[in-house]
Amino acid sequence: MNINVTTTVRDLAVTMPGATRVFEKLGIDYCCGGHRTLADACVKAKVPVEQVTTSLAQAGASPEEEANWSTASLTTLIQHIVENHHIFTKDELPRLEKLMNKVCTVHGAQHPELLQLQPVFLALKQELEPHLFKEEQVLFPYVTKLEAAFTKGTLIPMSCFGTVQNPVRMMMLEHEAAGDLLKEMRTITQDYAVPADVCMSYQTLYQALAELEADLHQHIHLENNLLFPKALAMEQEI
Repeated sequence: MNINVTTTVRDLAVTMPGATRVFEKLGIDYCCGGHRTLADACVKAKVPVEQVTTSLAQAGASPEEEANWSTASLTTLIQHIVENHHIFTKDELPRLEKLMNKVCTVHGAQHPELLQLQPVFLALKQELEPHLFKEEQVLFPYVTKLEAAFTKGTLIPMSCFGTVQNPVRMMMLEHEAAGDLLKEMRTITQDYAVPADVCMSYQTLYQALAELEADLHQHIHLENNLLFPKALAMEQEI
């Protein structure tokens, strides 16, 4: 399969089965950094482009990708994001905060990197909780009304923020902030490498943080690369 390296990572993530899992494994930013070409993204991630194109050609679709969210209605996509990603994140953040506190208390003296990790995680939690609230209470209800108006051929719904471009811009900036914190956490933990002298709670923490990161990447991908561009285009067409 011939893959054009001048194609953006975003377009590959949207159209190629299995692409997001390949990007996740190789450390290629496909959510906030999806505007880069594949060639540029490989340079930034320090991964040979040939390795990436080969992996993409061999990849299969995950269950989430098989649902083909690129053709789903915005209302259906929003429901999926809330039920699968928002709920997961809202459940994990307080659980991980408690686990982080426990692990830092037990292992912080021997592993000072934990004391670096803790405030970064708390900053991520403080970033994400109001972000999810704003999406669920402000942006998502408006996009649902926007799609209904588009389908029925009626006027754009009134809002307190004018154009949908304004909350979308804010959400994308917050996505970038969360992405930077995730990268910092991965750097502090040396890619979540578990030391040999630690307990199961320490291992559980690192595994759960890596899983949270992967879920947030997919979550942000669905919003930045599918939901938001479609909502913006829809508003322009009404």
